[in-house]
Amino acid sequence: MKTIAGIDMGTQSIKVVLYDWESRTIVASFQELVDLIAENDGTREQKVEWYDAALEKCFASLSVKDKNSIAAIGISGHQHGFVPLDADGKSLYNVKLWNDTSTVEECRIITEAAGGDDAIIAEVCNLMLPGFTAPKILWLKRHKPDLFDKLRYIMLPHDYLNYVFTNAYTAECGDASGMALFNGKRRTWSKKICAIIDEKVIGLLPPLIASDEPNGFVTEKAAVRFGIPVGIPVASGGGDNMMSAIGTGTVRDGFLTMSLGTSGTLFGYSDLPLADPKNGLSGFNSSTGGYLPLLCTMNCTVASEETRKLFALDVKEFDSLAAKSPAGANGVVFLPFFNGERTPNLPNGRASILGITAANCSQENLARAALESAIFGMRIGLEAFQVLGFKAREIRITGGGSKSPLWRQMVADIMNLPVKRPVNAEAATMGGAIQALWCLLKREGVNSTIAELTDEHILIRDDESIVPNAGTVAEYNKAYAGYNTYLKALTPLYK
Repeated sequence: MKTIAGIDMGTQSIKVVLYDWESRTIVASFQELVDLIAENDGTREQKVEWYDAALEKCFASLSVKDKNSIAAIGISGHQHGFVPLDADGKSLYNVKLWNDTSTVEECRIITEAAGGDDAIIAEVCNLMLPGFTAPKILWLKRHKPDLFDKLRYIMLPHDYLNYVFTNAYTAECGDASGMALFNGKRRTWSKKICAIIDEKVIGLLPPLIASDEPNGFVTEKAAVRFGIPVGIPVASGGGDNMMSAIGTGTVRDGFLTMSLGTSGTLFGYSDLPLADPKNGLSGFNSSTGGYLPLLCTMNCTVASEETRKLFALDVKEFDSLAAKSPAGANGVVFLPFFNGERTPNLPNGRASILGITAANCSQENLARAALESAIFGMRIGLEAFQVLGFKAREIRITGGGSKSPLWRQMVADIMNLPVKRPVNAEAATMGGAIQALWCLLKREGVNSTIAELTDEHILIRDDESIVPNAGTVAEYNKAYAGYNTYLKALTPLYK
């Protein structure tokens, strides 16, 4: 038996899956939780030591036979995080995460120095937002200058795991395109933005490799540490959204993936550059050689989880409660900005519950409004796609929230598109595995395309395919208009 190890570094955990590509089965998997540092100023950070420990525990849980079967590794990691290392590869400071909003001032400084929003978009295909990596680097320079002086490696989370296995320092265009340091159309680092931060930054960035190339090969040190074969290839890897695109088969024009996790994302594959940063559609590259226009909200399962905990209910009980309320939650509206928000760009945002009257103030309506709010935020992205001429055929749904039948039906009705769910819900780990298989086969002289591989290995649950209900679609059009009315009214408070 030969397997591929797909690894996903999520915000809350690290997961390792071993995929036997010949039998098309997952033969082993393990997950280890990772802690989070959260502060009221918007700080969201982790420590690389936590990543190291979680990764070691995951591999320690696998049998010797399973570990010896690994022929290649593919790694997914949450985007935009800044992993600062010194010349010895040691961590200089905590990893500032994608949902860290403490860098608003750094975004302002970079944007003004570049010549405004339009100049930033022209240079890096995105606005300069607190979630991205570039302002985090400037934050380190401004707040920890002694550590910045020692900075040698600028890594994203998935790059760091690659480095742990291979001791090689590279980047690929997909994850790099989410740093606000990279021009996705030219596929090059931006000397202009780097220089605004510091003249030395451009010299610290890694060389770029193609998506089907290996980052490197497992070192003897890593082989002993994790109990895996020495010298096996580690694929280029990519950001979690890029890997989820592969893991849901979103590698052709017309397909959209919606991921319902801590963050909410809606993205689609495009052969040509496609973006509308001012309306929330980031101009990213895919990790397959194309482009991946993407909307990201920072509060997806957050609203439902916070409300569920408030009511002291488990997930199934919460869904059952929400199902008792009609579409539109009888007028109750949730603005779910518990962590600030990226789309719309409200880093100082706060959560709000609106439209409550004596007649509709019930747990059922609050529960349903919490679930609906995440999808209303996604619809903003769908409308941006449509304006750009992207003709969506269906939505492939993934993430923890995709396990809820009620939420899947909400997606179909609010977005007015068919919804399909892959057999394997862990799209990012599967995406890492399939990308690694692509890399391995190329090295063996087999020139399979990534689309051919996803057709073969990404299976869809036909029994769970959902089509929109016309009557409910009409109700949700009204409810979405109400959501936008409240959003527009409160936006000035959170700018």
